[in-house]
Amino acid sequence: MELLEKIKTEYPHFSKGQKRLADYITAHYDKAAFMTAAKLGEKTGVSESTVVRFAALLGFQKYAQLQRELQNIVRNKLTSVQRMAVTNDRLGSSDIINNMLERDISMIKATMESVSRTDFEKAVEAIKRAKRIYILGVRSAASLASFLAFYFNMVFEDVKLVSPSGSSEILESIYHIDKDDVCIAISFPRYSIRTVSAVRFISSRGAKIISITDNELAPSAKYADFKLLARSDMASFGDSLVAPLSLINALIVASTHDLSEESQKNFKELEQIWQELKVYDDDVKK
Repeated sequence: MELLEKIKTEYPHFSKGQKRLADYITAHYDKAAFMTAAKLGEKTGVSESTVVRFAALLGFQKYAQLQRELQNIVRNKLTSVQRMAVTNDRLGSSDIINNMLERDISMIKATMESVSRTDFEKAVEAIKRAKRIYILGVRSAASLASFLAFYFNMVFEDVKLVSPSGSSEILESIYHIDKDDVCIAISFPRYSIRTVSAVRFISSRGAKIISITDNELAPSAKYADFKLLARSDMASFGDSLVAPLSLINALIVASTHDLSEESQKNFKELEQIWQELKVYDDDVKK
């Protein structure tokens, strides 16, 4: 909240237009955080260039940096009702399909630019060396955890998907974790307290923690040995997890592409079993 305090302190020195911006941002920072400079200027009755200069006055080189700072303030604080309001305000009467797909594309591009290749490579090595792999994800992150566990279970001998409903059940599931294990903790806004509690416990046991989240300031990230950051659209009512899923795909490929002879043998046996049990419909007519 330091930004809002700074605006309050500097307020007497602002021009008339800058004061309108300051008033709107302090009163509606949850909406301002997701507005373009042009939209914010239109909303407050000032020019886009005035908005850009206002950001510079607050110490930001670009308006986008001010926008990200505002988003950090509202991170994990928007209720479902507020998310709906923000989404409706942003979309208006536009082509929803086109708008949402373009936003997902931009999230993937932003992830490509920001994700640490060093942390990614170290995370892959930790996964390959681990005695046991714990995959943790609750609420909306549970689907990502389940997807990752599905493929890792085909390759690695001991993979545990941790996504029970209660905090005590999670702790019971990870009670035996130790320094030879690795935990992949997936967490996106609104951040689950259960995930934070579990990661804190895992850290105390000395296990390696790979945090897949959206921000270095995320509660679970501070306990992580390796941080894999993926952008998500936290303002929408339904969380956009396209970029995180794409990052998880990359993690699966990097962790499994150099399969041992034993793993290849296992896959051949699995294919045989799938064929005998008719798991897949391979006779679909084209």
